This record gives sequence, structure tokens and C-alpha cells, in this order.
Amino acid sequence: MGIFDILQMSMYFAPAFFGHLLGKCLKRKYPIVEIMKLGFVVLGTFALVWWPYLHSYEAAMQVISRLAPFERGIYEDYVANFWCTTSVLIKWKRLYAIKSLKLMSLSATILAFLPSFIQQVKSPSNLGFLYSLLNSSFSFYLFSYQGMFYCWVDTLFFASICDVSLIFMFLCFIIAVHEKSILLPLLPASLLALHEPHLHGWFTYYALFSMYPLICRDQLLLQYIAVLGLFVLIYYSPGGNYGKGMKISSGTMAVLSLPLLCSILLHTMYLQIEPPKRYPFLFDALIMFICFSQFIILTLYTNYKQWMLDFHPRHVGSKKDL
Repeated sequence: MGIFDILQMSMYFAPAFFGHLLGKCLKRKYPIVEIMKLGFVVLGTFALVWWPYLHSYEAAMQVISRLAPFERGIYEDYVANFWCTTSVLIKWKRLYAIKSLKLMSLSATILAFLPSFIQQVKSPSNLGFLYSLLNSSFSFYLFSYQGMFYCWVDTLFFASICDVSLIFMFLCFIIAVHEKSILLPLLPASLLALHEPHLHGWFTYYALFSMYPLICRDQLLLQYIAVLGLFVLIYYSPGGNYGKGMKISSGTMAVLSLPLLCSILLHTMYLQIEPPKRYPFLFDALIMFICFSQFIILTLYTNYKQWMLDFHPRHVGSKKDL
């Protein structure tokens, strides 16, 4: 738990850990005792880490402000999340105050990870936990605000002393969304590679593609091509697990191929063609739209797969649970 106080991006995985641990506690002989023990460990860890800053309210707020820089806005650059993608049609920053955007982001993030969270509380398992890590991190990447909900900090911190479940609410909003944040959902997706080889290859490609404008600005194109080429060479090599046992209809293949072809064209257009002066970030926006559409499809698919574990328990995994 201490890592949440050091690296705020670890919050991407907080709902999955909390749901899995809570589900395990509820299945024990004395669930209330187990939950109290879990709460004691969480509160004790936070008290130990925050002890040097609790001598004054100002000191604690200064640390929080460093962890959660709200002044950066609800998104940065052309990140392929909900707020940035829909801002083409809805000017969120102009229409709504920061406080309103925080509330909307809070609600959207909770609604996004809630199905995955509930499934793990209901039926915790090894494989379900990996799906939950992916779904939780996807939820934060797609819907969370760049920071934490300041107006809730004091209430949630003191309420957490009485109810460990509220600690989770305190944890969930120390977040920063950036193009590189997509690497966080990519971690659990990699852990699912043997179970979901097609998903892993699909997600890895679009995760890299979503960072393409940033990579070009940082002059890392050669490294990008080398890494992507090496991944394709290894992952799709003869004898690999990719595609084994998969049956994809022609209609589905056509739907998947269209954004892939567009992304390949955009790779070249971004470097070779000058965008219109009226729309200097046209290609950045197109890349964002394509990647966002794929991320939405992926998160719907992985939530579905996680809930299907309840109906196919033989696929849950190992004999020993986490």
C-alpha cells in the first residue's frame, strides 16, 4: 500500500487489489475480522508514510498538490481518453468549471471500474484478478481527471478510520493522465498474453500507436520502429500462440482491419504530409480517435470476459488463489 503514497499512478490498479482482497476476506470464516485486519494494515501503512507531514494541514496539502497537479487541466496534449476525444465536439474546459469536471470524472471513473470490481468481490480468482487489473487501469486511463478530488480529501481520510472501504475512495483520485499512461494497462494485458494472445497483440499495437506523436516529438522514431518490428517478429512468428484456436468471422475481421489500415497510413502521413494550417493537429486528432475507439472496444471485451469467468469456472486458473 505504501507505493500509492509514492507513485500516484499506482492508483490505476487500486480497485482491482481492493476488490480482490475484499472478496477473499468475505469468503473467510470470520469475514468481519479479516476486513478489520485489512483495514488496520492499510491505515497503519498510510499513517507511517504520512507521519512526517501530518504536523500541519498546510504541509499535507503541499504534498497532495505535488501528487495531484489540477492546474494542468483534465487532460494533456492529444491523449486517447474520453475527455480529450470528445472535446472535439464538447469543449469541456470552456463549458465547465474545474470542480464540475472533477465530479463528472469521478462519476465516470467509478462507473467504468465498478463492474470489474463487483465481479472480484463476488468471485475472486487468479485469472479474474488479472482481468480486473486491466479493466481498472483502463477505466482510469479513459475517464479519470489529472489529480485528486481535493474537496473530498479531509472527509474521506477521517471517515476511513471508521470504514476501510472508504480508504479506497480516498485512493482512487490521485491520478495523472498522459499519453504514456497507456503503459499501465499494458502491464496486466501482458500478464494475460497466454490467455488472450489476440487481445495482447491488438492492444500492444494501439498502445504504441497512441504514443506515436509524442515519440516523434521526442525524436524516438528509430527506437519506435525497432521495438514495434521486434514485437511483430517475435509475437507473430511461426509456432507462436497467436491465433491458436481462434475463429474470427469475415465481418469481424473487416471491422478490425479498417482501423489497422488507417493507422498504417497515418504513420506515413504524419511524417510526410503537412496538415492544413487551419487544423495543425489534424493527424494527432485522427490518431487519438482511432486509438480511443479501439480502447473502448477492448475494455468492453475484457469486462465481458471477466464476468464470463463466473459461468466457466474451469477456466479460472490455478489451484492456489492469490
